[in-house]
Amino acid sequence: MTVAPEAPGARQATGRPRTMLPGPSRGTEPGGERRRALTQLRATDTYAVIGAAASALSLTWLLFSWLLPFNGAVGFVVMAYGLFLLIYALLVSFDEDGPTIVDRIAAAVVRSMGVLLVVILTFVVFYAIVEGRKALVHLNFFTEDMELAGPLEPLGVGGALHAAVGTLIMIAIALAITVPSGLICAVFLNEVPGPFARFVRTIVEAMTALPSIVAGLFIYATAIVGLGLDQSGLAAGLALSVMMLPIIIRAADVVIRLVPGTLREAAYAMGTSRWRTVWHVVLPTCRSGLTTSVILGTARGIGETSPVLLTAGFTNELNLNPLHDPMVSLPLVTFEFVKSPEPTVISRGFGTAALLMALVLTLFIAARIIGGRGPGQLTRRQEHRRVLASKRDARRFADRSAPSLPAPRPTVRTQPGSSS
Repeated sequence: MTVAPEAPGARQATGRPRTMLPGPSRGTEPGGERRRALTQLRATDTYAVIGAAASALSLTWLLFSWLLPFNGAVGFVVMAYGLFLLIYALLVSFDEDGPTIVDRIAAAVVRSMGVLLVVILTFVVFYAIVEGRKALVHLNFFTEDMELAGPLEPLGVGGALHAAVGTLIMIAIALAITVPSGLICAVFLNEVPGPFARFVRTIVEAMTALPSIVAGLFIYATAIVGLGLDQSGLAAGLALSVMMLPIIIRAADVVIRLVPGTLREAAYAMGTSRWRTVWHVVLPTCRSGLTTSVILGTARGIGETSPVLLTAGFTNELNLNPLHDPMVSLPLVTFEFVKSPEPTVISRGFGTAALLMALVLTLFIAARIIGGRGPGQLTRRQEHRRVLASKRDARRFADRSAPSLPAPRPTVRTQPGSSS
């Protein structure tokens, strides 16, 4: 057996012998140049970022204070960010080549945009909580409606119970309509391709940009004016479903496309029908993505105001019947409260906004717990039933494979003295 020569600079093997591959050591190119890792974070990268940020802030302050007649926080931030990118690219160019410079600049832009979004979201959440803290500390805010509370009443009277219940009823009606119809339409677009499927996909993509006021007017004209329905939670749920349906269909369509075709081919090769393949293979494989599509649709519909105002009206009383009488939602109550000149009503408005965010977060967590499992992951109850079924199958197979004992032959007793 020929042993390959050991690469220069390699460590001597200790203990058990190891297989060595011929050629240069790993991490080097054939020409002897060391391979450069673009994702490796070094101390010079950290120094470059800090130096570029400090230089950009100093130059921007100098320009705004002494050299240029500029002012304003927005202009200061924009100019500082542009100078930061230029100085950072200059510092990186001292040690790296062109592709690495482009990679570092792109990484800086993407990460800064992510940080900006997180900062904006955090600011919105904390601002709503801080401004509504005066209303959130009262228990009646969660257990009472505004039937007996006027605009001059203190925060100890009235609450947002009617808006929270109305939001849950409306979104439940909308989900009951959009989830089955949206998933069925997405399955149709992927599993039954053809000219009609392409036409439906085009209509769905066009409806994703549908203004909310148009959806409200459509339900108002067809359901309330045309069919004679009252302004109610049912009409508002229909309006929200018109807005949520294209979002769920489009997102579910993209997710189902990602299911490998080999899984479908394997199911068809075993003689499975199309609908069983979809039910037992396609949908379980993309269950987590389908949950995300439902979450996106819910987020689109739960925060709308104009469709609810057109189709459900406005009321200060708690209404549990979605078929009759007006009903309100949390976004609509927030809009009505915040535009009031009274400080107590404004505090109720921000408290209602904080309650809406908490409700959305709760719904999203529940959706993730229910449908966020990956393919093949089972709950404890499903695992227990799977174990019991396996034990029954093993016992049945053992009974079938056990050798059958011959039946005992009957014994014949003879009388003494008789001949057989």
